[in-house]
Amino acid sequence: MPSPDELLLALRERLERMRARNPRRLAVVAVVAAVVLLVLAWYVRPWLHGVVYGLYTTPVLPLAAALGLGLAVLVRRRFGTLAGRQVGLAVFALVLVAGVAGTGLLAGEELGKATMDRATTAGNLTETDPGKPRVVTKSVASRYASNTLNFPQYRIAGGDVTVRNGTPYWSYALAPDGAFNYYTKQQHGTVLVDMTRQNAEVETVVGDLRKGIGPAFYNGYRFATLKRANYLVGYEDPFMVVHEGEQYVAVPYTTPEFHWLPLPYTTPEWGGVVLIDGDGGIEDLSPAEAREHPVLAEQKLYPFELARQRVAATKYRNGILNTFTSHEDEIEVAPVPGEGNDQPFLVFTESGPEYVVAVEPYGQAQGLKEVWTIDGRTGEYEVYSPTESLFGARKATDYVRQAARTTDWNRFDPSEPIPVVIDGRLYWEVRVVPSDSSGIAYTAFVDARSTDVHEVSTTAEVRAFLEGDRVGAGGSGGGAGGRTPTLVVERVAPNGTVLETLEVYGNETVRVVRGNATGATGEG
Repeated sequence: MPSPDELLLALRERLERMRARNPRRLAVVAVVAAVVLLVLAWYVRPWLHGVVYGLYTTPVLPLAAALGLGLAVLVRRRFGTLAGRQVGLAVFALVLVAGVAGTGLLAGEELGKATMDRATTAGNLTETDPGKPRVVTKSVASRYASNTLNFPQYRIAGGDVTVRNGTPYWSYALAPDGAFNYYTKQQHGTVLVDMTRQNAEVETVVGDLRKGIGPAFYNGYRFATLKRANYLVGYEDPFMVVHEGEQYVAVPYTTPEFHWLPLPYTTPEWGGVVLIDGDGGIEDLSPAEAREHPVLAEQKLYPFELARQRVAATKYRNGILNTFTSHEDEIEVAPVPGEGNDQPFLVFTESGPEYVVAVEPYGQAQGLKEVWTIDGRTGEYEVYSPTESLFGARKATDYVRQAARTTDWNRFDPSEPIPVVIDGRLYWEVRVVPSDSSGIAYTAFVDARSTDVHEVSTTAEVRAFLEGDRVGAGGSGGGAGGRTPTLVVERVAPNGTVLETLEVYGNETVRVVRGNATGATGEG
């Protein structure tokens, strides 16, 4: 069997013979093939975007490739043909990986320090707007939208926050369902789930979009956007906008900013928003133009992933080396339960829509280190550092579990702990959701300072609590804001001190079990 070198030599000789026989024909064939390939690549360039954009935003690759290739050649000469080729390839790959990893760390440090420099320090957090409470979680909204869907040829797709007539909704696209419909139909409309009401308040806006979310590429927004708007940018997830009865697809995007020393790398910046109307018309808007556009007047515009990436990168505030050694003042974005939805969370404050990111100290600590707020329309960053000891988002869910003694936590989960500010005081708003996301069981507000847990069961009670109404609100141990317990059980020490309080609601019952220890008594 011929060796690879022999096969390569034979192929080279055959090409030489073809070139000698008819060099003009070979050149024509090569030119035609190149033109065909270029035309095809130009048409399907949206499919190549991931690779092209990845190479474009990694400028260290040519330098690392040249260095790796040079070292590989030297190694091959040193070790001979076969062993040299294998070692050379390993050296080449190692240089590429090291170059990309190194510039990734440089990019993180640059992004983190730039975020720290551009952020203003907040003395307090903005009060939450009680008229726009975030009640319904994403998982429950998806279930509501699916349960009320009465279009057999369509399914819901996506899932993001939009605002219509001053009310925030979870929005979904009516996308074709099934292979046949996928290739033959367009997006058929928009499903809106009111996020401010605990019950299923669902509205469907019907109307085909020529370039929408969910159908085949020739009817899809992304293929059209990459062909007719900016190409060398990073598009984020789209969201639906319904304005004056018309439907639009809005897509925020980032652009790379290049840095050349000590190695070439890029960092993302907010580039703008692409707006696609129902007829497929595309507008590429700068951030300032997007804020002035009447269709986007109420919407959040800043890219979600960029907000998270920037805040997470502030862990490099004391340099790259610190994150591998002493971890001084290092932070991490708090991991929270959310059924597919993570920080940052979009909340509506008295100043408008804001992304909120709660960060904790690096490691096992679960206290609240900082709260970052990002203006959803301008992208302005603020950081609030509490002057007192407050616990973080993860610990808030633990206190909810401890307080709700009658909740079966095998069938329910605390979800999406959102920081809300009421009368200058920070609470974690935790929704308790059945495991199948069939609805909201109740909402718990956890005082970030005192650990008191206030449970509310209706939308009206949520609004009342956000407005500062504490009538009937219990403290640590499962008090329920807006509800009066039918029975209060107190465990009292011999000296009269109340050791523990249990509040019983509705048709709940209390069981008293006599202990076996000497002197144990039970009172009913």
